[in-house]
Amino acid sequence: MSSTKKRQRVGSSGRLSSYTDTACGEPKSEDPTPLPPLSLRRLTTSIIPGGFNDSTTADVLLRLQLGGSPDFSVGDHLSTSDPASLPSLDLYLHSSIICRSRYFAARLSDRWLRPDPSIPVDSSSSGLVRLTLKMPSPGNCRRPFDAHVAVLQLLYTSDFPCSIISVSTALEMLPVALELLFDDCVRACVRFIEAVPWTEEEEEGVLSLIPFLREEESENLLARVFPAATTAGDGKNISEEMLYGLILKVIHSNPGWASLKAFMAKLLRDYSSRDSVKRVLDRAFLESLGTVKELLGEYASPDFRVAGDNDETEAIQRLKIHTAKVNVRNLLWLVDRMLELKVADTAAKEWSDQSALTADLQKTFREDTWRNIAPGLPALVLRCTSRLANAIAAGSILAPRQVRMELVKHWLPVLNVCREIVCGAPSEVYQDLEETFLQIISTLPISDAQNLLQECLCFTRNVDNCPHLTLAFTTWFRRANRHQLDDSTS
Repeated sequence: MSSTKKRQRVGSSGRLSSYTDTACGEPKSEDPTPLPPLSLRRLTTSIIPGGFNDSTTADVLLRLQLGGSPDFSVGDHLSTSDPASLPSLDLYLHSSIICRSRYFAARLSDRWLRPDPSIPVDSSSSGLVRLTLKMPSPGNCRRPFDAHVAVLQLLYTSDFPCSIISVSTALEMLPVALELLFDDCVRACVRFIEAVPWTEEEEEGVLSLIPFLREEESENLLARVFPAATTAGDGKNISEEMLYGLILKVIHSNPGWASLKAFMAKLLRDYSSRDSVKRVLDRAFLESLGTVKELLGEYASPDFRVAGDNDETEAIQRLKIHTAKVNVRNLLWLVDRMLELKVADTAAKEWSDQSALTADLQKTFREDTWRNIAPGLPALVLRCTSRLANAIAAGSILAPRQVRMELVKHWLPVLNVCREIVCGAPSEVYQDLEETFLQIISTLPISDAQNLLQECLCFTRNVDNCPHLTLAFTTWFRRANRHQLDDSTS
């Protein structure tokens, strides 16, 4: 079928006149005002013998008229003092067909067609039932009748697949189908809208029409734009569950997929609720931390080691230490996201309270088995510790005194073992963490700092290479002697 169709429009005389309508709705050359885009592509008001708009066989004359509130009336006259102010379109229809619309069926029933003495008889339309559909003004729309004509044509053809070809078309036709109670058309529009993608603007249009649909008609549309409930079946927030699932997908992805992790980092930064982000990151952190603790606990367990020295035991051990390394890498990525979004308080508290984990790490690093299986494990562990410790020392995480003290107390021995035995982490990682631990120690009470500083003597490599340790002891002695100096000068 050609994209150019013949259309008819009422002139000032109120009769149908022909005009050409292009597929894009472009204006005729004599019309200086551009027409808006036309989404209803397959319209025609030309006469179809024995069918739509055939005046020789029709028994209903329907007038589509602008300029009033939507309302059907029987026996209204077209005459007006200013016809141009009320544009209209006359259509010749057949009652046996348009009664597919429940609204027309009601209007053409005996109840509504009883003679009204107040309405004069129009002999020029003898044998025709005259109906007027008053439509509100569509603003600057140049084709206000298109949607109504399209829906009325479908009463004759039921060719919904060829008529409903885009979301915008369905959104234009659906309000008319609802107004006319044309149930088949309503269902066809809703089916099409539900099955295809929408633009943001189209989605707003869908939302505006949902309240006018029956429950069974709107069910699938509602499921697409609204969660069934604010929480999942187990009581957890459905949005947070989605975010948590994405995080797990990312941290367990191939380490080479940097773009995937960058995308997830941006998604977390742009997420609307910081509280939700914190809960999700905390949950992922605790899960990965629990996995690391379990794996290293089993790896360092003497019960497992004496179970038998065979190939199966060795394979299990290798798998455990390798999986532990993968999960520590996940922890490092999570810690970086938490610090970036300033939601790392829980991570700092949990990392400081790891006496069992740090003991297992020391046992693991004092042996040689891990070196060929997970050579990067010490560096990952120290980087996690360094990230959190630096944030505490800088005030990005306002950790309580107990958290600050426990962090140094439990992780300082791991640093010492790595320094003495492990050759895997770059020297700057050791030095950075040494200096950060000393800064945190300086925030503690003198008695707590005294015990921890004694453990820091391993930082001494030579006098010229440990100014941070010298400064830490100088500061401690200055504070410890302050009361005595005050007594001597009083």
